[in-house]
Amino acid sequence: MNIVYNDKIDLLYIRLDDKRQEVINRRVSEDIVLDIGEGDRIVGIEILDASKRLNLERLLPVKYEFLSKVV
Repeated sequence: MNIVYNDKIDLLYIRLDDKRQEVINRRVSEDIVLDIGEGDRIVGIEILDASKRLNLERLLPVKYEFLSKVV
């Protein structure tokens, strides 16, 4: 699992599966997009306006990165 936070656009991305595969994006709400991979499994979760919806510090002990580039 990998968690990346882009502070420029306030986007949190949680990658659940590191296997390279084609994904289909499914918007489940205005702020949440799921990446669906092989076998209809969720392989990623994108959360827009993440700092308004989550306490990012509470994600610990999971390590997350701050990136300045678009994910």
